[in-house]
Amino acid sequence: MKLVTVCQYDAFSTQPNKGNPAGVVLDSRGLTDSDMQEIAAKAGYNETAFLLDSDQADLSIRYFTPGYETNLCGHATMAMIFALASRGELGGKDQLTIETKAGILPLQLSRNHDGEWAITMKQAAPKFIEYGGSKKELMFLMGIKESDLHPALPIVYGSTGSWTLLVPVKLLSAFQRMKPDNEHFPDILQEVPRASVHPFCLETHDPAADMHGRHFSSPFSGTVEDAVTGTASAVMGAYYAKFIHPGFTDQLDLVVEQGQEIGKDGRVGVHVSKNPETLDVRTTGRAVFVKELQISLP
Repeated sequence: MKLVTVCQYDAFSTQPNKGNPAGVVLDSRGLTDSDMQEIAAKAGYNETAFLLDSDQADLSIRYFTPGYETNLCGHATMAMIFALASRGELGGKDQLTIETKAGILPLQLSRNHDGEWAITMKQAAPKFIEYGGSKKELMFLMGIKESDLHPALPIVYGSTGSWTLLVPVKLLSAFQRMKPDNEHFPDILQEVPRASVHPFCLETHDPAADMHGRHFSSPFSGTVEDAVTGTASAVMGAYYAKFIHPGFTDQLDLVVEQGQEIGKDGRVGVHVSKNPETLDVRTTGRAVFVKELQISLP
């Protein structure tokens, strides 16, 4: 029997048990794909990140939900890099690259006057696909009504490394009424059946935030809801730039809040700028250590 240490870090918060918990495995040597999947399932976090060596970047990270491997996870990346930085294992670097299945992505680290680390992560180039399914059925599966939809904004699938369906909602009050029926999401997500569902609105709890969201998992992931979602927040920033404020010329700096409905409270900084071909999207967050678990493998 082999014991593997999984550290819990809560990302997008500096308070333990707020933000979004992620599992971090700092020693993945000798672990097979099935080992990693088993560890993620036993740990039970929405995502667990595994540190590996890379021939192409400073390090490699793989991400597993309890149900399957995913290409990229924002909050688990924040957790992993914070773990390495706070343990002094990055050799003092403030810029590095990570190899993921969504590509090689650059990160930047900074520290404030209190010594708190902040990690800024470049996302994959944003992609969008039109949603062609029933709006009424979609809203029913989220536990709210079609009349709760924002009347002027489109429902689209978006990805900066992981696909989610962005659903614009008129009022913040609707988010308390949401009760997702995750099992039946694939029935109506014909274009991208494995996508998660991410309702959002422009009304916020925190006056300093620009957007509010919730994140309902694909049933294939083995989880129901993500507390604070880095990749979906990045997609929200790209959506904001494309559909809400397309005329911006310099850079959009947004704050996304998430998790309040389930007793969490996280913030993700999202930075969007234009290049000749697409939008560049980066996210900024912090993290905090919570605890260690010992997972046994046969």
